[in-house]
Amino acid sequence: MTGKVVIAEVHDVPLDLAAHEKAVAEVRAGAVVSFQGVVRDHDHGRGVTLLEYEGHPTAEAILREVATEIAADPDVYAVAVSHRIGSLAIGDVALVAAVSTAHRAAAFAACARLVDEVKARLPIWKRQVFTDGTDEWVNCP
Repeated sequence: MTGKVVIAEVHDVPLDLAAHEKAVAEVRAGAVVSFQGVVRDHDHGRGVTLLEYEGHPTAEAILREVATEIAADPDVYAVAVSHRIGSLAIGDVALVAAVSTAHRAAAFAACARLVDEVKARLPIWKRQVFTDGTDEWVNCP
């Protein structure tokens, strides 16, 4: 039996980690591992004031595809993942992910794979605005 994808969404509103954790919780799950990617105030030694994320129209479908691949792992019970787009301030959450399994090692591994695959494949681009007024696009093809 493979797991299920309970959330795979791209939003322009704040993300709720607790809602993702609750969505994957179930009685047979002995482990729920979650992750949130938070906007930090620096990148490669430069001060950052804000980030802007822009998503391709296929972003949500690709996010669901990645989540489905992780859910296909026989150890995974449920997967929930969301990415934010739009303008984000320092401290805002850009990515949330949660995975449930029977045991912690499998949950940690699955959640790490989920986050790594999202970062590698999701067509969402990031514009960083630096404290000196310059900006830079990251993860742009």
